[in-house]
Amino acid sequence: MTHSDPFDIPLSELRQRRSMKWSAVDADVLPLWIAEMDVRLPEPVRSALHRAIDLGDTGYPGSLPGFAASFADFAHRTWGWDIDPGLCRGFPDLAASGQALLRHFAGDDARAVITPPVYNNFFAWLRAAGITGVEVPVGPDGVQDLDGIEAAFADGVRVALISNPHNPLGRIWTDAELERLADLAARYDAFVIADEIHAPVVHPGRAFRPFLTISDDARRRGVALHSASKGFNIAGLKSSLLITAADGPHLPDELDGFAAVGHLGALASEVAFSPACDDWFQTVREGIAARTAHVAKRVTEEIPGARADVPEASYLVWADLREPLAADLAEGRRAGDVICERGRVQFADGEDYGREGRGFVRINCGTLWEVLDEAIDRLVAACRGGRSADSARVGAASPAGAAAATVAARR
Repeated sequence: MTHSDPFDIPLSELRQRRSMKWSAVDADVLPLWIAEMDVRLPEPVRSALHRAIDLGDTGYPGSLPGFAASFADFAHRTWGWDIDPGLCRGFPDLAASGQALLRHFAGDDARAVITPPVYNNFFAWLRAAGITGVEVPVGPDGVQDLDGIEAAFADGVRVALISNPHNPLGRIWTDAELERLADLAARYDAFVIADEIHAPVVHPGRAFRPFLTISDDARRRGVALHSASKGFNIAGLKSSLLITAADGPHLPDELDGFAAVGHLGALASEVAFSPACDDWFQTVREGIAARTAHVAKRVTEEIPGARADVPEASYLVWADLREPLAADLAEGRRAGDVICERGRVQFADGEDYGREGRGFVRINCGTLWEVLDEAIDRLVAACRGGRSADSARVGAASPAGAAAATVAARR
């Protein structure tokens, strides 16, 4: 059965999912935290996975060339980026490739630049790799502190780990920022690891430039990390690519994790990045853009003192609740915990993304409208110190409560 709207999934069906997003919360909690979308898979991906299961094709990975070629075609169609599939290496996810690259590039210095508030698992990557993070916080309005990065490079740091589009801010680095970063890397004999996992989910009308296309220095000093996991919601299938240019950094042959890639993930990714999924993908991108703009507007207009900017990419909204939750924060409480306790809605707490995120929450807007609006109803009530009426009664089999009746008007 096909669905014109990939987000057309009843809440009762979502509650049956056993992935982390839905299984790690109580039945009365709406989960808008971890970066999974509530969407139906593209039909071509579903068919490819069903065919593999029917054939018993569940062995070791054997399809990296097809995966890499499909992504190369996607990158050319989407960004005008010409990739040599033969220079792509497979890894189960960006954590595996990121940690391997951090160890390789940091060397004896064992330090790496990161730009908090930033993807919370960057801190875990650093710990796992035995690397010390040199934090260069993002400035006001998401502007990157290139002077701070230069100071770190001048002090001997040899690698910067960047998130672009930036998670959790949803901001795309400008060409000027990336050009200067590449120039600094070349000047100080450093390297850049570009986590571009959210790049496919750039909103319509916004432009994204892959780091390796920015300049000769970027090509020679950069490595890009990509996956279908965010754009096509297949994180659990474990497949990703590490991409270099022909004149890029030399990487040892053993820096390849293809043996650990999920075979079904490689098969699904090959189909996901193909033109067969373009219509599904465009529908999802448009749905995400509408949802994130709607949530940013509601948070800013309905919660006195709160602020949320419309992101340029991803289904994530970074909401500043420092003023409405000032009393709770002064008591040492975390914004995410307060909202979950009062409103029974789970957002990612901003402090997990670095100390600069204290008092913020990251809202995952990749869900159906009814769930999204009820979640914001609960957030509004929680910031006022109360509990929404619906938060106490929405259970495992319930639709999205009273908010469903007002969704159309609010959009």
